[in-house]
Amino acid sequence: MKAITLIRIIVAGALLAGAGAPQAAEGDPAAGKQKAATCAGCHGIPGYRTAFPAVYSVPKLGGQHAAYIVKALQDYKAGNRSNPTMRAVAAGLSDQDMADLAAYYASGAAKSAAAK
Repeated sequence: MKAITLIRIIVAGALLAGAGAPQAAEGDPAAGKQKAATCAGCHGIPGYRTAFPAVYSVPKLGGQHAAYIVKALQDYKAGNRSNPTMRAVAAGLSDQDMADLAAYYASGAAKSAAAK
């Protein structure tokens, strides 16, 4: 009996805590397509490799999970990922911009750079 009450309290607390948490923005793939011009400069070139800050293949975005793209952009914006170009790009993005871009790339409609 006590275990059931404890479980109910934990579940109720979790639900209440989640109610006050900010909701992730819902992404619009069409809006993301309009915002993706900057991204296409690197991520839209098949086999593209960058030389700054180091030589590496630009990652493929098309078909990635939306949550992964949003998290990556948030990490660049916060400085938790260390690519200066991506940090500068992400610094100007709102949460809605990130969600829209993620929805567009997750839809698979985008043609993205492919690693060789």
